[in-house]
Amino acid sequence: MQIGVFAKTFSGNEPAGVLAAVRDAGFAVTQFNLACAGLPSMPNVVPDNAISSIAAASAGSGVSLVALSGTYNMAHPDKAVRDDGLRRLAVIIEAAAALSIPLVTLCTGTRNADDQWAQHPDNGDASAWADMAAEMAKALEFAERHGVDLGIEPEQANIVTSADDAMRLITEMSSKRLRVVLDPANLFEQANAQQARVIVAEAIERTAGHVAMAHAKDRFVDGRFATAGQGVVDFADFVSRLKATGFDGPLVTHGLSAAEAPGVARFLKGLL
Repeated sequence: MQIGVFAKTFSGNEPAGVLAAVRDAGFAVTQFNLACAGLPSMPNVVPDNAISSIAAASAGSGVSLVALSGTYNMAHPDKAVRDDGLRRLAVIIEAAAALSIPLVTLCTGTRNADDQWAQHPDNGDASAWADMAAEMAKALEFAERHGVDLGIEPEQANIVTSADDAMRLITEMSSKRLRVVLDPANLFEQANAQQARVIVAEAIERTAGHVAMAHAKDRFVDGRFATAGQGVVDFADFVSRLKATGFDGPLVTHGLSAAEAPGVARFLKGLL
């Protein structure tokens, strides 16, 4: 299992500087975001010189790029917005292939038109799932063409909220390119330590064999997000259960400050 961090944890828009900061904080891998190369996170185009500079920064720092962020609102109520997001996602998938990044992470979206990470009362409607699934099918066509996996993350504010939802979508899509990103803190909103342990354990069991990457974020008992190791998530149990399923991929932390990053790297390494 490789310990990593979101590249956007560190400021800067030059890949060499950002990835050097990732390395110096104690991480071997990163989930990259094109904003760290001076581009929009979901650009219209990724210039060849940007690909070259990102690749050179990875090689020079020794930090492997294990995922590339490609999130847009796959359930946005306006089809034109979804169409634009899908077009940009195709650009991200092509960039990932050019950089030999194996995974592009997605957002299954929400009916909230203003914030792709915000809940909406219509998220449970069949039409919301249908719109998201139609986007996913199109996205998988690009992914299969370029040999890149797509990662969906159960998230309480999105259409896919649970491990069961994730497995339902994987079954519907019938594509080995659709994988799970498992963040324990996104599997519940409020829970005590024991409740959280049960919820996370059940999700690991349900998604076994389908997890491409794990995230390391935490929650306080009142539902606020927390830095890994500071809340109710039992990370020792999380890592142990992931290992028991045969998972040996990246464990990537986020939702922390750059100043906190070295301490979280030590904490996560200690679990291995």
